[in-house]
Amino acid sequence: MNTPKELKYAKSHEWVRFLDDSTALIGVTDYAQDALGDLVFINLPEVGDMVVSGEVFTDVESVKAVSDVYCPVTGQVAEVNEELLDNPALINEDPYGAWLIKVTGITDTEELLDADAYEKRCAEEEG
Repeated sequence: MNTPKELKYAKSHEWVRFLDDSTALIGVTDYAQDALGDLVFINLPEVGDMVVSGEVFTDVESVKAVSDVYCPVTGQVAEVNEELLDNPALINEDPYGAWLIKVTGITDTEELLDADAYEKRCAEEEG
């Protein structure tokens, strides 16, 4: 499992790459994309939408199922990765390069985990 140390993680398997104190890119982790399988479709929010920590902001469809994606922070969607609309499999190819949304005005970061804590959480889930 690939877990870059410079990122923060949510218990629900999303990553956060802070660009500055109040702006970040959000994506799904290597662990999540592996569990989901081959992604074939993604819904993305609109620029300007508000996202709330712990709430669903989009969903992805794989060959296995449709799965909700939860926002790890609260803020406003400043940008969406439109490249994923045409090729959601980019998430499978490079989960940490294929960000979903850029969020600004970020708050509610208290629940984020560092890489070590996230890896420990994944190991516990696997039992």
